Amino acid sequence: MQNRIVIDKEAVIRHRPTEIIEHWLLALSGLFLIFSGFGELPMYKRYMVTQIPGLGWAGDFFINLKIHYLAGIVFVSVMIFHALYHGWLGHRGLMPRRGDLKASVITLLSIFGFGEEPKSHKYLPEQRLAYAYLGAVGLILVLTGLVKVIKNLPGVSISPVWITSMTLIHTFATIFFLLGVLAHLAALIFKVNRPLVKSIFTGRVDLGYVQDRHTIWYDELRETNPIEKEKARVEVAADAGHEEGPKPPMCEGGNEIQARKEENTMASTIKVKGMSCQHCVMSVKKALSQLEGIQNVEVDLQKGEVRFDTTKQVTSDTIEKAILDAGYQVVQC
Repeated sequence: MQNRIVIDKEAVIRHRPTEIIEHWLLALSGLFLIFSGFGELPMYKRYMVTQIPGLGWAGDFFINLKIHYLAGIVFVSVMIFHALYHGWLGHRGLMPRRGDLKASVITLLSIFGFGEEPKSHKYLPEQRLAYAYLGAVGLILVLTGLVKVIKNLPGVSISPVWITSMTLIHTFATIFFLLGVLAHLAALIFKVNRPLVKSIFTGRVDLGYVQDRHTIWYDELRETNPIEKEKARVEVAADAGHEEGPKPPMCEGGNEIQARKEENTMASTIKVKGMSCQHCVMSVKKALSQLEGIQNVEVDLQKGEVRFDTTKQVTSDTIEKAILDAGYQVVQC
């Protein structure tokens, strides 16, 4: 199934059901591995975790060992399936690319209002780096874990130095894996990343979010989607027709909204104060897009301008209130 735009629900299919199942199996088995791994150490009794209602079993080494083995089987199985399945289909979207580190720094700075976020494909550069990091650490955990299992088999003799080395590497890899998971979750502190949460459950992400942050991917989707391709062709033709006619003044009759009537729509431009980053852009676009009769909202961050089309009469007071509720202010001409 190819990624496609769901026209009626204004959403984009980002993840297949197979990918959603993979994600949750890896996430849950990984958490069980971390919890049971630390449970094999004399930690939970010492720090009174076993005193928490329902966790009295957490101090039992053999229970944690069984959980660790079962979670490990699931974790390794999903990793092998992931590599074979996506390798066979030729999926390369999450593989790191040259310049991802620099792009990630620029993206992070843009969230704090410094500069503009670079255009992105289906996956952001920081997502590709996180994928490589967790994949590499996960592989180390699997390999060192296998050595720890094999040493317990009858008739197997492994050097104590080798076993100690593998155990230490496995322990440190567990810590780095836990840090990676925490960093992955910490990304949700930034409001700009939260629309992606829904996609992990439903496989779909809002179309407006894709247009804002995944511009390159959105353009590719429009090229492969017949309806969207035709829609884009019509929009380009309409824009060309607009350029031929005279342009009205920005603030005609004391109104801050520039408008011209084209068939059943009117194109408008307003000045908005307070926008400083891509999060601001998304907030303003969302606020206006939710108003009935407004569509095709575009934001020029450098100029502080917002352009949109209205399909029905929308008063300037309604627009100002929506902008104000979002935390910004319309500049009166």
